Amino acid sequence: MSVSLPDGSRISRNDLPRPNEKRWTASKKAIVARAVHYSLIDASEAIQWYDLSMSELMSWIARDSDHGIEALKSTRIQYFRKNSS
Repeated sequence: MSVSLPDGSRISRNDLPRPNEKRWTASKKAIVARAVHYSLIDASEAIQWYDLSMSELMSWIARDSDHGIEALKSTRIQYFRKNSS
């Protein structure tokens, strides 16, 4: 099963990071955020598989939706928090 993203690309479960991922790059966060946002997986699955809190997952989805992958980089979090208001 795969889902289409607004840019025309597709993601499937095979694109998801390994369960219990410990090193989170912006691209891995974006794949998980988009998988939940576009209903490839449920939020509860992502939280369990990746040991995330609901607020952490929701922040990834919001930042990715509002600003794209750049907002998921740990070096850019403060910038996007300040400029989201």
